[in-house]
Amino acid sequence: MTTTQRSSCGGEPSTARSSSRSLRLAVVGLSPRGSLGRCRRPTGRDGVDVAAVVLGVVAARGGAGASTFAATVARGLAVRTSTALVDLDRASGGIDVLLGLEGTDGVRWPDLVGARGDVSGSDVVALLPRWGRCAVLSSDRFRPGVPEPAVVADVLHGLCSALGAVVLDLDRAAVVTGESLVAVCDSVLVVAPRDLRSVAGVLAMRPFLDGPDVGLVVRGPAPGGLGASELAAAVDLPVLATLRRDRRLAPALERGGPPARGRTARTAARLVRGVL
Repeated sequence: MTTTQRSSCGGEPSTARSSSRSLRLAVVGLSPRGSLGRCRRPTGRDGVDVAAVVLGVVAARGGAGASTFAATVARGLAVRTSTALVDLDRASGGIDVLLGLEGTDGVRWPDLVGARGDVSGSDVVALLPRWGRCAVLSSDRFRPGVPEPAVVADVLHGLCSALGAVVLDLDRAAVVTGESLVAVCDSVLVVAPRDLRSVAGVLAMRPFLDGPDVGLVVRGPAPGGLGASELAAAVDLPVLATLRRDRRLAPALERGGPPARGRTARTAARLVRGVL
C-alpha cells in the first residue's frame, strides 16, 4: 500500500485528563482500570507517560450502530484533542468503509503486523488515513482480521503515548469470550436498541464489563415498548444517553460517514463534554 504523510490531528495530548492505567504487553495489556475523565497520569512501559483517555464502544447486538456512534464520538473528541479511532472488530469489512475512506491512502491493521516493542505512536499516526481531524486505524476489507494481541497491545501503547484520546470500536464476540480490550478502557459505552435481543446481548457480555465505568447508550424506537429504564434494570447498567431516530443518519452514511449535525452528533457531543 502506498502511504502518504498527513498533518497531525487536533493538538497536543491533553494534560488535564489522562488514562488511569499502565499499558503493558499482555493479552489485553493494561492495568489498572480507571474512571473516565477523573484520571491521574501514570507511567507506562519504560517510563513513558501514557496520556490518552481510552473510550470503548461496543454493540449490544448486531446492527445496533456502535461503529457509527464510535466514529461520531471520535470526531467530537478530535475537535478538542488529538484522537484516533481504532477498529477492533475482527469480522468487520473495515470502519474505513463506513467513513468513506476505503480509497484513501494510509496504513491499515494488516500493515502493522510487524509492529512490536516500542512502537512510535506519532509515526503510526502520521501514516494513518484521516477522517477530518481524526486519525483512523481500520481493518482492511481485502485482508480481514486484526494482528495478534501482542501487536495490538504495542500499537495501542504507542498511540496512547502520543495522543489525547483513543476510541476503540470493540469486537462484541471478543467481549463475550473475555478476549477483548475492555480492560484498557477508562469507560465503555454499550450501544443498545430497546429490544429483547439487546438485553440478551448485554447479559452475555455483562461478566466481562465489571472493570471500567460502563453505561448504556440506548437507541429507539422500541418495537415492543421496552423502556430505557427497563432495559437498564434488566442488565444492571446505567443509561448514559438516549438516541432517538436520526433521519439524517442513513443518507449521510451512504455519502461517507455519520453526519456532523443532528441528533446522533448532539448526543455524542454531550458525552464528549464529560470526557475532556
